[in-house]
Amino acid sequence: MSAQEKPQRVFVRVIGFSDVERHALNSMFRLSEDHAVSYALWTPEAPEPARIALLDGESYEAPLALASSGLEDVQLAWVGAVAPGNAWRRFSRPIAWPEVLQAMDELFAPPPELDFDLDVHAEDTGPDTQPPEPEAPRRRALIACASREDRLYLRARLALADLTQADEAETAAQVLELLRANRYTVSLVDFGLPGHDAWDLLREVAQSGEAAGSLIVIKARPSWPDRLRARRQGVRALLDKPPPPTDLHQLLLKL
Repeated sequence: MSAQEKPQRVFVRVIGFSDVERHALNSMFRLSEDHAVSYALWTPEAPEPARIALLDGESYEAPLALASSGLEDVQLAWVGAVAPGNAWRRFSRPIAWPEVLQAMDELFAPPPELDFDLDVHAEDTGPDTQPPEPEAPRRRALIACASREDRLYLRARLALADLTQADEAETAAQVLELLRANRYTVSLVDFGLPGHDAWDLLREVAQSGEAAGSLIVIKARPSWPDRLRARRQGVRALLDKPPPPTDLHQLLLKL
């Protein structure tokens, strides 16, 4: 880059990652200062909004950030096994930071000028007369948690498994009301939901039959007797709270 050329600066929002990974990321930002595009960590005090978000898919913060507002107008770079559908790129661990930097350069560097003409006279093949493909049945989930933050986290995890339609309940009464009116592919129920004894609620949910779909229950530090009792009541899985991302994702992929 010549002395007359002013580098383009791109702010990057970073969500999750270990201290070691963040140190490597900061080193990558410093190395980018000699490139046509330089990168800097975005903070709320930055003079410009972030143009790219780098998310650690194995962190608790990443799905919460996806479910909240603020990432609609940025490119999403995802680190982890399963990326959301709107992700621009996915990277695996161990992270090869030079590859990340190269991909970001390809995204933000000015494109080369083209010196050839494009043929705009494409052959008209006429209207498509094929009948439309039948739509797949819409899958829907029920999220039952008193905490809004927990509901956002579960909604984001469902979206990563292509379950984007979900109803929410904050009390046991709302759960039973929704099950009387709808049919779900999966129901995610917090064991500590207010308004009802937890085991009695699970029994009533299980008795709703196909309306609840696959029943996944979340309980802090569940014991083996808890897991056995839950299985006997028709619960497909009893997970710790918050549910381990990999375990929950594998269960949702099997639905």
